[in-house]
Amino acid sequence: MNAWLVRDWCTPEQMQWTDLPLPEPGPGQVRIKIAAAALNFLDTLMIGGRYQERPPLPFAPGVELSGTVDAVGTDAALTVGDRVCGLVGHGAFAEYACVDAGDLYRVPDAVDLVDAAALPVVYGTAHHALLERGRLQAGETLLVLAAAGGVGLATVQLGRALGLRVLAAAGGPDKCALCLEHGAEQAVDYREPTWAEQVKAATDGRGVDAVLDPVGGDYTGQALRLLAFGGRLLIVGFAAGAIPEIPANRLLLKDLSALGVIWGAWRRRNRPAAAVQMATLFELWRQGAIAPLVSERRPLRDAPQAIADLGARRTTGKVLLIPEDTK
Repeated sequence: MNAWLVRDWCTPEQMQWTDLPLPEPGPGQVRIKIAAAALNFLDTLMIGGRYQERPPLPFAPGVELSGTVDAVGTDAALTVGDRVCGLVGHGAFAEYACVDAGDLYRVPDAVDLVDAAALPVVYGTAHHALLERGRLQAGETLLVLAAAGGVGLATVQLGRALGLRVLAAAGGPDKCALCLEHGAEQAVDYREPTWAEQVKAATDGRGVDAVLDPVGGDYTGQALRLLAFGGRLLIVGFAAGAIPEIPANRLLLKDLSALGVIWGAWRRRNRPAAAVQMATLFELWRQGAIAPLVSERRPLRDAPQAIADLGARRTTGKVLLIPEDTK
């Protein structure tokens, strides 16, 4: 099989396209013939050794995939032929991968197997953020930063499906238009100096009940100021590159909460609850309440450039890498 390998911590373009023996699943594992691997911002961090999880070298990067089970190890609760998707430790940027069966979810027949790779990370994160961490209720107001990105669009769609009033902030008129198409009531260009004032005006000065923040940097401080009394800041990541300091007095004065959101680690500790989440998301997809936006399907061989485009914010929604022999 072919796979991208990281032999030492490097940049995406320094990965090596390598011919490897077909792997064999160990206890509790299955081998997946990969239909698609989805890109995530953390891929660049993991390739460079800057992510909190550092696989032993050498390794194939990529943490989100879909495909078909074609070999089963002992004590694995899946069978050959099962259609699955999931969030895995690494290994998705390859034609085959051996992964823990507990990290996978069966894909309903009505769902496109390739597009299913776009579901676990962003929609799992959105569901965990809004319901498990934020405890949002129908009728509350949610502001989504970087709303045209993978997690952002998933949160916009899911928030609308849950009966929230969803406001979006994105970079540029085209991305704002995309957010409106996917369920946002209003979208503002957060490259404009007055974007925060526009959000405040949209709430008649009250502020929002929650902010989903995958950006960090200076945007986090502005998001805190936009929260209404009792609001929740849902911290997903730091795509801007800077980890902000949160002034505790702001939390105190308005009874605010700053909450970390990390679905990947949570679901490993709560596998039955995560399985229920995924079943709920597949049902919402079947009903048409959510629908992953796959903006690009690119050959697996294009992984270095595709990752670079993601890191430079030249993409929207989800980008999938497709092995050449995927039908």
